[in-house]
Parts: sequence; C-alpha cells; structure tokens
Amino acid sequence: MLADLVRASRPLSWINTAYPFAAAYLLTAGRVDAALVVGTVFFLVPYNLALYGINDVFDYASDLTNPRKGGVEGALLTPRRHRPVLVASVVSCAPFVAALVLLGPPASWATLAVSLFALVAYSAPPFRFKEVPVLDSLTSSVHFVSPAVYGLALAGAAPTAGTLAVLGAFLLWGMASHAFGAVQDVVPDRAAGIASVATALGAARTVRLALLAWCAAGVLVATVGLPGALAGLLVLPYLALALPYARVGDEDSARANGGWRHFLWVNYAVGTAVTMILIGYALRDGVFS
Repeated sequence: MLADLVRASRPLSWINTAYPFAAAYLLTAGRVDAALVVGTVFFLVPYNLALYGINDVFDYASDLTNPRKGGVEGALLTPRRHRPVLVASVVSCAPFVAALVLLGPPASWATLAVSLFALVAYSAPPFRFKEVPVLDSLTSSVHFVSPAVYGLALAGAAPTAGTLAVLGAFLLWGMASHAFGAVQDVVPDRAAGIASVATALGAARTVRLALLAWCAAGVLVATVGLPGALAGLLVLPYLALALPYARVGDEDSARANGGWRHFLWVNYAVGTAVTMILIGYALRDGVFS
C-alpha cells in the first residue's frame, strides 16, 4: 500500500509545488522557521498525494485506456486502492493544514483555502474542472502557483507590481504546460468522453496556444528588470520542445509525448536557473543579512 501511495504522489513532481512555496516564503521572511518547514513538507508530499491521488481515483476508468498511465506519468490504482488513497490524502494533509492555519495570519487562510479547493475541484465531482476546456488549464496552473502565493501571504508580503508580474507569468507558464500536456491525450480522452482544452481546440491549435502563452509569460517577466528579467529567456527551452508539434494532427497527437517526456527534465534545469536568479535577488537586496 505504501508503494501505491508513493506512486500516486508522483515523486518526480514533488519539487514543483514545494519549491515555489519555500522560495516565496524564504525570500519574503528571510529566515528559516516553523512555518517554512511545515509548509515545505506539506507542499512536498501530502499536497501531491492529495492532488494526484484524487486524480488517479476519479480518472481510473479513462486511465485504463491511456498507454501513458501505470508509470511515472500516472499511477493506475485498482478500485480496491481507491478508498485507502482518498483516506490517506485527507489524513496526511489535515495536521499540516491545521498547523499552517495556526502559524499564519488570517490573510493567508483564504489563499490556502483556494489552493485546497482547486486541488479537489480539478478531479473530483461535482466540479471536475479538468473536463471544462480552458478552466482545466487554469485550475492546473493554480495547483503550482498557489503555493507561491500562499508562501507570500504566510510571510506577510505586500503585493508589488513586480510580484504580480512574476505570478502572472507563472500562471501563464502553468496553463501553457497543462495545455501542451493535454495534447498527447486527445485520442484516449475523446474515446473516454473526457473534454479538455486539447479535445475542444484540437491538437495543433492547443500547441499553438501553449506557445503563445509561454511567449506572453516570457514578455511579462521581462518587465521586472534585472536580474529577474533574465527569467524571461527560460521559456525558450519550452518553445523548442513544443514547436515541432505545432502542426500535429489529432489522430497522431500521441507523438507529443516525446516532447512531454523531455519537458519533465527541462523543468529541473529551468528550476536550477531560477534558483540562481533568486539567489542574485537575495544577495542584491540583502535578504539574509
């Protein structure tokens, strides 16, 4: 059972939610404290178990026909594992959420509530936002942006134009990433009667939309000044990955999985570059002095 929980939580993706929270909190608060530790652990494992575990449970029927599922790109849980995974998701999250509420100011509670709502509403009925084209990409992006927003709120950050620009770019990046990821599933999703941004717009249009969103994210980041503006260049690897599929047909949209597999590793390289930029900000502004 433990192995099922680990697979369901997508270990390769743990850093994608823990890192935005930890970076936002640490750069704002400038210290390591209980809130940072509790929040980082929460967004590292329990949050991902709930996010992907709930998804695996309610997507089981369609996942059976999806050749990508059953490995690092998604667990294929038998029905007898569904209830234990849902229970484990709630039980693992509850103490962390309670602790964060106690540690954070009231202004942070609403952000945490939105983050948890998006986590559930994406996959679970009656919401199933993942089956509402465009809203699916927006909600998926919120899964990764909201930990950063929560980190800022928990640390008591005041909103600035630069912060809003970075968060807006992050949101666009997340929407583009989700949309591109949905392209490879056009055929199995349509066969299962599941709507998505890619089934609604078609594979090629969705790839082009993702390209535009990544470009917009890069331009938005470029407005914040150096060294942050350098992060605008980090959309280039994603453009290079997606561009070859800009004319992919719906019938052979599964080919986009080739780009998606590289995408998962590009994230790590880009994350390293973002870390260097954030260190530059911290040194410039004396965050830890």
